[in-house]
Amino acid sequence: MKHETHAFDLCVVGGGMSGLCAALAAARRGARTALVHDRPVLGGNASSEIRMHICGADVHNRRPNLRETGILEEIRLEHLRHNRQQSYSVWDAILYDKAAREPNLALFLNATCLAARREGPRVASVDAWQLTTETRHTVQARLFADCSGDGILAPLTGADHRIGREARAEYGESIAPERADARTMGLTCLFEARDTGAPAPFDPPPWAHRYDRCEDLPYGADGHAWFGSGYWWVELGGEYDSIHDTERLRHELLRIVFGVWDHIKNRGDHGAANWALDWIGFLPGKRESRRYLGDHVLTQGDVEAGGRFPDLVAYGGWHMDDHHPAGFGAARLGAPATVFHPAPSPYGIPYRALYSRNVENLFCGGRCLSASHAAMSSTRVMGTCAAIGEAIGAAAALAVRHGLDPRGAGGRIAELQQDLIAHDVFLPGLPQRFPEATVAATLTASHGDPAPLRDGFSRPIGSALHAWEGPVGASVTCAWPSPRPLRACALVFDSSLDENIAFSHMGAHARLTDVPRRMVRAFRIETRRGGRWTPAAAVDGHYQRFVRVPLDAVADGVRATFDATWGADAVRLFALWIE
Repeated sequence: MKHETHAFDLCVVGGGMSGLCAALAAARRGARTALVHDRPVLGGNASSEIRMHICGADVHNRRPNLRETGILEEIRLEHLRHNRQQSYSVWDAILYDKAAREPNLALFLNATCLAARREGPRVASVDAWQLTTETRHTVQARLFADCSGDGILAPLTGADHRIGREARAEYGESIAPERADARTMGLTCLFEARDTGAPAPFDPPPWAHRYDRCEDLPYGADGHAWFGSGYWWVELGGEYDSIHDTERLRHELLRIVFGVWDHIKNRGDHGAANWALDWIGFLPGKRESRRYLGDHVLTQGDVEAGGRFPDLVAYGGWHMDDHHPAGFGAARLGAPATVFHPAPSPYGIPYRALYSRNVENLFCGGRCLSASHAAMSSTRVMGTCAAIGEAIGAAAALAVRHGLDPRGAGGRIAELQQDLIAHDVFLPGLPQRFPEATVAATLTASHGDPAPLRDGFSRPIGSALHAWEGPVGASVTCAWPSPRPLRACALVFDSSLDENIAFSHMGAHARLTDVPRRMVRAFRIETRRGGRWTPAAAVDGHYQRFVRVPLDAVADGVRATFDATWGADAVRLFALWIE
């Protein structure tokens, strides 16, 4: 047995989409970061172990142009470029690659956080047992972020938290129950099936449940019409302890999975004679357990009012999707398995809900943020959790730079907001403030009006495009009266926010499986001095929405020329700025 001790600026516990984005955001900004995760693959509910697609504020593109950008968009575009076969193993590898190649990020996989040490009101270290190496890792850090889903650091550190549903009167929430309780939303085991092209008999295990009639299942015959990728309503746990009862719940969920498949195969004609089970999720996907209490608790009223917070750092837009605690058994009670309460998209999420109110150096992100049960029924989806994680990572790096704790970093909220926007994070209603070099430049284009490149918004909003458009081969130029030092040129391209790119094996949602046609594939950057243009960069095979090209030059002009797209006839550019 080994024991190793490590020191970092930030320790993130939990490597789901929120924790991964938090760790990447902090590490890329210079913070020495540890990511402690108890599974062999990253992504949490989005990984190959659970296979839930990433939902967010665009609601499967039913609300176009509201997809989360920043790190999550970067990952999704990486998937489109390198995972056209739609493989979950390749998806796992993409997530792993993002973390493994980041020099300021240390990965501790298969490492379960089991203890924490406090010094006064601060966390000093956490201990994690790494099963594969039989090593106990003690991770010391200035700051910690709990993105573990179950909020494991809350009981280990004494951070204020709660489990269950608030009483309706506590926050004036109309969708809350009359009395507070410990009930939560449940867990789901998904499955996948494939058409084998030949009869594929199925004999269920003797311990599987048996469902003879369609009416025995939630939503009746219509509810299981698509059987290729499992059902979210194979759900249990809200009436139990969604943490400590997980193993018994998993077995009961597997009994339901095999029983549902037996029904599809053997209890009536469902058109599944040639279909066979291809994968079963033995790790349940969880919706709810502990939630932190921060300086602000996000509530139903906040969501419905649009979350117009001065410390806005992320946004949501999914419905308040409140699953019945009985899950699969809700139908027997005459209740729907879930109720989709309306929520505006987008609504803002405040920074004050992303750190503990009583542990001074502890952030909380993902589904264990500081929110009521009602509000969390919307914020829990992974697109929103990823945006929250990126905000936490950026805030942690800012806090490290200025010697602050999370609450103190809130005193520099404008700096944090502009830092996020400059990394292609959309904050509803907040325009980008460009560097002085950009503001001082004269902006021209070979075709069209380049003025939208400076309006501060890098996506279509309502009927406003907020973009410059020109034919393939067009260029945009920034010029100054005299040469000046230039560090970089940043560009925001069009990644088709009006199309669905979520990775999923569920057939109900049409989606792209290749790089968007409107994405710029080839472009050149040149700098000018003394009337002479000099090549600074030439990129071919480009597929990312946001790129920052180093210049390291003294020049009186910068020109970007766009030579090819991935299929579109026109080029669309949302922003170009010079640092």
